[in-house]
Amino acid sequence: MSSAPALSPTASSILVRIFNGARRIMDPPLNILFSVTNNFTVFNSPSGFIFRNSRQTSTLPLDIPQVFDTPEKDDYTITAFASGFHQTGYRPVRAKAGKTINLDLMMLPENPKFNFSMAAWEFMKLRLPFLASGAADDAAARARYENLMATKPLSLLSLLNLTTAMAQIPLRNGNPNQYIKQIIWDDTLAQDRFFCFCDPQLKIDVKAAADEGQFDEEPNPGAFHPGATASWKQNQFDVTNVQLTFHENPADQKVIDGVNCIKLEPDIDLFKDVIEHGLGEVIPNALTGGKTDPVAVCSMRWIAGQLDGKQEFEPPYTIE
Repeated sequence: MSSAPALSPTASSILVRIFNGARRIMDPPLNILFSVTNNFTVFNSPSGFIFRNSRQTSTLPLDIPQVFDTPEKDDYTITAFASGFHQTGYRPVRAKAGKTINLDLMMLPENPKFNFSMAAWEFMKLRLPFLASGAADDAAARARYENLMATKPLSLLSLLNLTTAMAQIPLRNGNPNQYIKQIIWDDTLAQDRFFCFCDPQLKIDVKAAADEGQFDEEPNPGAFHPGATASWKQNQFDVTNVQLTFHENPADQKVIDGVNCIKLEPDIDLFKDVIEHGLGEVIPNALTGGKTDPVAVCSMRWIAGQLDGKQEFEPPYTIE
């Protein structure tokens, strides 16, 4: 593959750009190993790769000489690696005849640091009013929030990832954040999910959105979410879709501001496909006792949103 000045009606191209955790394009020189495969070449090429080379650039144009209108040949897996950074990549990147596909990848350091300056309490209490609910006063709410930032930064990352993604989900009466009444501030506020109490209207509106094709219902939700009574997963992206799980048993209800609220469990699965989710996330986490990494969620959700300009994902923090 090499760059070309123009595309024929049957050709395509992919423009790969590498960004840092501050969502800015990385400054060269940085020796990056780029790799490109698809299912056809993995089994039919001697090397298994369409392209594999190191370049001192954060921008790489790739020509696709012919589009075949078949996923086997037109869906590409593209990865990038540099010393001191986690490998990044995305699949599937589908070539389209006569079009250039923009693929922006986020490359993060192996030992990341988090900048929460955009997530200061003064901003977040306005952006997410329910963060203050249940506290005696503003000082107590602030202390509770800043303690989370200082002692459990990965849990705060997850909370900010989720609420940023949820703010982008349109429902009949607003986005899911607007139904939340109060977060449960205990050990369940983890690096992969949080629990809260919400207006039960949220379940009605999510089901309506599912009927319109925006969510997929999860059968037997209690299998992966003990005590759950219903669950729906967003289906907008190939990766990192929001899942909204409801717990409606009597012990999971609480009256807040005159509303008989039910418990809500938002989380984000890395993979949309059930088999990939099980093999790539559920089973490894069960074997190691680990939890889904919110840093990986941030990177993958940002990449998915950038692909073909679907949706900007900008949680109020950066990774350095």
